[in-house]
Amino acid sequence: MPDKENKLIADILEVFRSNPDRRYKSEQIEDVLRLHGASAFKRVVKALAVLEGESKISLTNKDEFRMAAPENVVEGEFKGNDKGFGFVRYDEVEPDAFIARSNTLHAVNGDTVDVKITKPSNPWIDKGPEGEVTKIVERSLTKAVGEFHPYSDSQVEKTGFYGYVQSHEKKIASYMIFISDKGLHPQMGDMVQVSIDEYPNDKHPQSMEGTALEIIGNKNDPGVDIMSIVVDNDINPEFPSEVLKAAEEIPDHVLDSDRVGRKDLTDNMVITIDGDDSKDFDDAVGVDMLPNGNFHLEVHIADVTHYVKEGSPIDQEAYARGTSTYLVDRVIPMLPFRLSNGICSLNPNEDRLTLTCDMEIDHEGNIVKYDIYPSVIRSKYRMTYNNVNEILKGDELLNDEYAPLVPMLKNMADLHKILFAKRHERGAIDFEETEAQIIVDENGKPIDIKLRERGTSEKMIESFMLAANETVAMNYNLKHVPFLYRVHEKPDDEKVKSFFEFVAAMGVPVQGNLKEITPKMFQDVLTKVVGTPEEPVVTIMLLRSMQQARYSDDPLGHFGLAAKYYTHFTSPIRRYPDLMVHRMIHSYAEIGFTDDEQAKWKAKLPDVAQHTSGRERISINAERAVDDLKKTEYMADQVGSEFDAVVSSVTSFGMFIQLDNTIEGLIHISNMKDDFYEYDEKSMSMHGRGTGKTFKVGQPIKVKLIRADVEHRQLDFERVLTPEEQEQADKREAEFKKKRSMQHGHGRGGHGRHNGNGHNNNHNNNHKRRGKYERR
Repeated sequence: MPDKENKLIADILEVFRSNPDRRYKSEQIEDVLRLHGASAFKRVVKALAVLEGESKISLTNKDEFRMAAPENVVEGEFKGNDKGFGFVRYDEVEPDAFIARSNTLHAVNGDTVDVKITKPSNPWIDKGPEGEVTKIVERSLTKAVGEFHPYSDSQVEKTGFYGYVQSHEKKIASYMIFISDKGLHPQMGDMVQVSIDEYPNDKHPQSMEGTALEIIGNKNDPGVDIMSIVVDNDINPEFPSEVLKAAEEIPDHVLDSDRVGRKDLTDNMVITIDGDDSKDFDDAVGVDMLPNGNFHLEVHIADVTHYVKEGSPIDQEAYARGTSTYLVDRVIPMLPFRLSNGICSLNPNEDRLTLTCDMEIDHEGNIVKYDIYPSVIRSKYRMTYNNVNEILKGDELLNDEYAPLVPMLKNMADLHKILFAKRHERGAIDFEETEAQIIVDENGKPIDIKLRERGTSEKMIESFMLAANETVAMNYNLKHVPFLYRVHEKPDDEKVKSFFEFVAAMGVPVQGNLKEITPKMFQDVLTKVVGTPEEPVVTIMLLRSMQQARYSDDPLGHFGLAAKYYTHFTSPIRRYPDLMVHRMIHSYAEIGFTDDEQAKWKAKLPDVAQHTSGRERISINAERAVDDLKKTEYMADQVGSEFDAVVSSVTSFGMFIQLDNTIEGLIHISNMKDDFYEYDEKSMSMHGRGTGKTFKVGQPIKVKLIRADVEHRQLDFERVLTPEEQEQADKREAEFKKKRSMQHGHGRGGHGRHNGNGHNNNHNNNHKRRGKYERR
């Protein structure tokens, strides 16, 4: 359809959107748009027909048109902006509804709300719907953590409040939370957890009331910054006394009675391979060659369920946590250390209880035979990724030191190559994200940021864990019994379209039918940019287009891995879903696939999947927030320094940039002073009106750090200008000041040059790798 016709359709729809209760005849639409003549009338009638066909407008029995009645009230989650307005997502297809500040009903970020759609979307000009909150269904914020500001005695007497707490989280930082005199009495600068007793209302739109529940410590004390984020994310850093007591009662060694019904594999050559600083070893592996030439892979996983009985205090606490949380200088474990680092950890030269996934794999990567059974193992070596990588590279000293192991390690590397090729062939998307390791001193102050490099050993263990996870999932799926899966659904069509348009604009050809999206299409794009300057940005954009992986009792497959069956079986020490999978394996083996047994699991699994998916997101949010905090703190000493960067995202209010060390920040549009820049949403680029200069995602850029706000975890940059550009910027600034001065002189209010949104340097949805790889 010609652009002229598209514009007319968009203009007509906007007339109806702006007056949703009015009725118009065709002639009245002509008059409103100031169109006249037979030709114009035909175009208007045709456009009205298109809109009626799309159900955007409806025809009354009086030959009048009106806005089609939208779904009156919808429910969704309110996402607040620090400027007071917000958005509500209420539909998988429709864009989020914009809620003006006056229509929020004082909803707070994260609240579940009912929204009346007052103006439907106008897809012809990419304009989303508008609405007003009619009811707050459920409050998301029941507790908050913030910095305490005390009142003087006279203010306490006058107001009845002891002082107020202000959160460092941007979405609620604008609210003052007044705390009553009846709770704890913090001191100035203390980080405090408060309950929310009263929410914003018409009388007090920017404040809440609460009670001080816990004083975490003074904001300047070492470690309080991290613990504030932990507590604010509803992660308990301490175990309840009854849980610790229950852990103490568990034996610290394998008993003879524990060995009954298990295969004794204690003589097998089994090793663990983990990071240098790992202390909880939940997987061990062994590889040997069979007489027929096939590989024999054993993946042994700590049998946590033997010690964590269903419904016990330890089990209830593990379920509540859902996962371990890995922070820069500490781990908040799912299980007490006595278990996670003791009897459940596959420590070297100690007998340990395991569940084994035993696989025979041919040289094409096909698993031709497998078995899953309880076992007892004894790890012969505690190996590190670094040492294994060096052995495989041929380091003579390490090859001599670990001579008995070298043949097996080489077989492992060969098997990994075969398994990787098999996954690649079917279309698995092999992400190589750059991950930062933040080094802190004894007081938690960041002193360096290094990039983690994944060698053959890391990828090798990942391949073995993937094989075990797929095999276990396949086994129970083919038996058609209830089971818990790790699923990754196909990406949203619009996001897919945007991604492929983006890479095509970068000159990367896209092969395949966009209506039949496959993982292979994404894999092909990544393959084409490997080793190029565009690779990091393409990876970022690809990740943003993906759905979030989650747990489900429905076997929906794993799009990213191009796997029909997938579960999490390999990390029960740090993930509750894995522990649940182990429990089901034992239960099905002992009781059988009876109707009662299947009914029991079918009833439990939906809640477990939903809860553990939610706890995983909470844990990831806390990990990211701590990373952002330490990265901002690290950069605070470098304000004024210049860096090489790349544009990682472009928005209407500026450009996000990423440094080589993964640190991100914003160049706000108000700091782009060499020209007046306009945002082009279609190409995701910024264009200078005077100079014609263009900035787009993936573009290298030289930047200078101008502000590091550690409290709110935000970094602000500006572009480093050439002398010529600086001269132009100075001229523009002088002209702007002169013009503003003249406007004030004529009694007219001056206008700011830009009106941007707030920002946060954790602006994307990328999942960081969590100590051990997500796929393990």
